[in-house]
Amino acid sequence: MKLARKKFTASVPSFAMGDIAFLLLIFFVILARVQDDSHVQWDPAILPDLKMIGAPLASVAIDSGYKTYLNGEEISNGQLTPRLNAILGETPAGQRNISFKVHKEAQARHFEPVIQAIGEAGGDLIHILEPEPTEP
Repeated sequence: MKLARKKFTASVPSFAMGDIAFLLLIFFVILARVQDDSHVQWDPAILPDLKMIGAPLASVAIDSGYKTYLNGEEISNGQLTPRLNAILGETPAGQRNISFKVHKEAQARHFEPVIQAIGEAGGDLIHILEPEPTEP
């Protein structure tokens, strides 16, 4: 005598799909913070009549301690040109924007080597300034 076997179906529980999607979303949002330079302390120079520019491919900053950062990571001036070359790759001219933030008290000996490195890499320098405050 043969006994009939009960067939079991294997299915993915659909009530967990929302949780999984939410966790994946959080995961990718956290990883998307590539240019985190929030820990760099700098006070921008002030200039009247500033123009807004598009999104840069990289961010270079000199903080109040005169340390150089590329996309939030401390870097020496000697390593800056090859790293910028790798970031810029084959990007066409006019779209090779690199934002440059300099602490307002930095002297030329601190920022001139960085400007030279950006130029050697073929980047379009965008100096980040703050608009002149208006008095109420």
